[in-house]
Amino acid sequence: MTGGAPSRAGALYSPALLGLAVELADYPLSEDMPIRGEARSRSCGSTLALACTTDDEGAIATIGMRVSACAVGQAAAAIFAKEAHGRDAGSLESSLGGLESWLAGDTERPSWPGLEALDPALPHPGRHEAIRLPWRAALAALSNLPPALNPARSPHQAAKGRGPDS
Repeated sequence: MTGGAPSRAGALYSPALLGLAVELADYPLSEDMPIRGEARSRSCGSTLALACTTDDEGAIATIGMRVSACAVGQAAAAIFAKEAHGRDAGSLESSLGGLESWLAGDTERPSWPGLEALDPALPHPGRHEAIRLPWRAALAALSNLPPALNPARSPHQAAKGRGPDS
């Protein structure tokens, strides 16, 4: 097809979004990162494995990922990875809440740098779970920290060995 308006897929998979997906190579999953979490999209089957190290206060210091997702999910992972340094479980829980409200159309885009690149995915609810994956995987990883380093982890979750998404 030539001429005319761009297809919905063309508008969704822009060069900027595809460029973000390529940036995941900057965040390889490494065996020397002991704190690990995974997330899976129920709607599309995308998966994200995340490993990290934390500072003495439980905030992410280094991060690596293995992402099996569409370009939207890969771009979301790259956007997340760029800004994850220094974020703790409480900050990520709050960010995920804002992200979910935005995806539901209830609020404006949250203030996570780079999320504007995902604006074209808003009318595509089938991509929303892939966008949430990095936040969910990071929270799963950080839920494994001792409670003193993870204020988002309730005493009930700590007793059961569960994270905030369990």
